[in-house]
Amino acid sequence: MWKMGNDEEDRAESFLEEDSEGICSLSTTQRIYASAACLLSGLVLMFLSLIVFAIPIKFALLFTFGNVLAVGSTAFLMGPEQQLRMMFDSVRVYATVIYIGFVVLALICALWIQSKILTLLAIICEICALIWYCLSYIPFARRIVSDLMVRFCDTEL
Repeated sequence: MWKMGNDEEDRAESFLEEDSEGICSLSTTQRIYASAACLLSGLVLMFLSLIVFAIPIKFALLFTFGNVLAVGSTAFLMGPEQQLRMMFDSVRVYATVIYIGFVVLALICALWIQSKILTLLAIICEICALIWYCLSYIPFARRIVSDLMVRFCDTEL
């Protein structure tokens, strides 16, 4: 029923078994643990950022660093080169660039402008961009969300 091409089939089989390219080579178990630790650390930092919400610099740094750690956790599973290739794939290049742009904007609003309102708006946009980026990995997810937005909000993304 569902057939994968040879190239896709080889990629799927060797997803975790490949030796990571780069400085060090981790076993599959080590990569899974490192990915889980990175994801958990990112989520903890994002949660802790809510405690210091009144201080925009600390909030933006904790939240954004946690966000980047959580997104980067998959680099342990597939390697940083493959992660970057997938991030800048033609399907999700716009979502990636928008997400990175809002990460930078949030840091600028917190560190340079030091405005609580602008930082909050940039963080909200960063979260929306992250959700849109994550949806790009699920087949037809962005289209479904867009259709739901049209149906419920009379707005199209």
